[in-house]
Amino acid sequence: MSTRTLERKNKRGRVTTAANTNQTAQRSGFVTGVAWTFIGLAGFATLIALMQNVMLSIMLTPEELRAPMREAEAAQDMPAFARFIFANPRLIFGAFFVLSAITLVAAIGLLKRKNWARLVFMGIMVLGVIWNLGSLAMPFFMFSAFVPPMPEHTPSDFRDSFQLMWTVMTAFTVVIALAFAGLFAWITTRLASHEIKREFLAL
Repeated sequence: MSTRTLERKNKRGRVTTAANTNQTAQRSGFVTGVAWTFIGLAGFATLIALMQNVMLSIMLTPEELRAPMREAEAAQDMPAFARFIFANPRLIFGAFFVLSAITLVAAIGLLKRKNWARLVFMGIMVLGVIWNLGSLAMPFFMFSAFVPPMPEHTPSDFRDSFQLMWTVMTAFTVVIALAFAGLFAWITTRLASHEIKREFLAL
């Protein structure tokens, strides 16, 4: 083998090594951190959801499942979303399991820098933003639907304490919902950025 041939092969090897090094350097810590965080969270949620669905199928008979459905239909004062939840427990738990499993698969794909996983994960984050913003109205619906009006002879101190407690709970719920909505929106924006997009398309 000639000296020129060896030199050309060494150059190709150096170019390949440099390209691999650049691709490795392109793996941002942001994507890796988000991926591992949601692998842990979604993995745990998937396991819990699977156990819930198994227990729901084993421990409750079809007649026991139909009982809350009839009660929810009879409770006219209950909000529509609450009646739907009580009337469709299998659907709710099943949907939670599917969503958790999809999030887990997308997070694993995100760690492997699969572009389809980036798009799916962005969709899940958008759903999270919508869900958290929609949940801002839940405390007010719950108060009117599930908290009975106090009798007129109720002591004013008790009324004030109860009102303060409910105000604190509502404020805490609003802050948490806004925080998660902002976090999910930020993750979506970062994953949609040109920098992160190049990282996925380059691999």
